[in-house]
Amino acid sequence: MKQLIVIIFLVQVSIFKLSAQEQQKIAFGPYIQQMSMEDAAVTWSTLEGEVIVTDGNGKNDTIRDYKQHKVYMANLEPNTTYSYDVLNDGTDEGKGTLTTYPEKSVPFNFVAIGDTRSRNNVHKKIIEQVQKVNPRFIVNSGDLVANGLSMKDWESFFEINEDFMRNTPYYPVLGNHEKDSPYYYDFFDLPNNERYYYFTVGDALFVVLDSEGLRTTIPAFTSDEMKDAYWHESGIDYMKTQKKWLEEVLKLNRQAGFIFIFQHLPLYSVKKSRVAESKMVREFWGDIFKRHGVQAFINGHDHHYHHAKDNGVHFITSAGAGAPLYDIDAVQPETVSYKKIEHFMNIEVNEKDAVLHVIDIDGNEFDTIKVKRRKTK
Repeated sequence: MKQLIVIIFLVQVSIFKLSAQEQQKIAFGPYIQQMSMEDAAVTWSTLEGEVIVTDGNGKNDTIRDYKQHKVYMANLEPNTTYSYDVLNDGTDEGKGTLTTYPEKSVPFNFVAIGDTRSRNNVHKKIIEQVQKVNPRFIVNSGDLVANGLSMKDWESFFEINEDFMRNTPYYPVLGNHEKDSPYYYDFFDLPNNERYYYFTVGDALFVVLDSEGLRTTIPAFTSDEMKDAYWHESGIDYMKTQKKWLEEVLKLNRQAGFIFIFQHLPLYSVKKSRVAESKMVREFWGDIFKRHGVQAFINGHDHHYHHAKDNGVHFITSAGAGAPLYDIDAVQPETVSYKKIEHFMNIEVNEKDAVLHVIDIDGNEFDTIKVKRRKTK
């Protein structure tokens, strides 16, 4: 009879509450959420306590616990700049500015970035370049951090974005590295159900989709032959519900002059190991983007720049804001341009068109995409 050996790892957890004075200090923020023509939210975090985790070898790890604070401001004027101070103590720590969205179609610019997760030095340099173009808001197409369940990763994220976010609304997209973490929903106050949502600026519509769904960790007993099926079928009902929601949103906003869609997974991949997955994602959504005249679909996940065009829709992978870059080894028939490079996009929305400026980490523009305003009744 074989001998069964059981190894037990002992972990001790200690919780330390901080003094009232220590708790008052702003840890993250303040930063802007839920922006509209007449309303806005300002949120920030204070340090509440610390959890000390000690393993069986006596090694300690400190995990900080934060408390979230939110203030909603209503009855604001459209296209108007306001200053705020969440501390009102004479210091600059709680101060920022916000500018409400316009009620009419006026020129503005916004920034799209993706996969900021692991190389903090790259992420920081990208944000420094982003601040130079002074966007109305920013959308991050997922994988904001390397591990959504790691508070240390979120601490790094907010440290890099501290000055930027106190004056500029930040819209996140759920990526696979967020791991559906409760921290994500604590830190961000988003429209609709927060997993997928939409907002408008002037007559431009912005839709954020959740390509990760409600997928769960694949059990160890699942065979290799069943893993793909498990992964793609575990949240299929959720995805079908989201697709129905998207159909309704696009119908409801059919008079929008511009439509931008964001999600994490690409519909066209030029990374050989992900071509099959992108095809399945494309088949799931079908012709919904073409039928509704969507001009640009922007995603992350593949760590490089890729521009494809199909049926009049621009499909753009912009995932060069921090994660290690990927080689491009499977150029597709729909491919227009591509580059293995750290970058972001500054998108100018004008009266007759929108211009997507693709800019590298040093501030040099290396690609430009122009889309015309939609013809609406």
